[in-house]
Amino acid sequence: MAMKEISLVKAKDIASKKGLKPGNVKGTNGIQFTKGKNDRITTISWDDFEKHLKTRKLSIYESGGWMKIMKK
Repeated sequence: MAMKEISLVKAKDIASKKGLKPGNVKGTNGIQFTKGKNDRITTISWDDFEKHLKTRKLSIYESGGWMKIMKK
């Protein structure tokens, strides 16, 4: 299945259903989704997550329920 770009609203919906939250990898400017159980990732607000996406020209892609953050 090919990855397709999805909106932040759709990503929030998928994340909510999977128990995921936006996160920042400590010591980096990397972002990813987390369940909040990893000590290397700090949970951040959706607003901060969106700012990271825009600043770094990233988009969220989805395929079969899996989400990935990649360059546009």
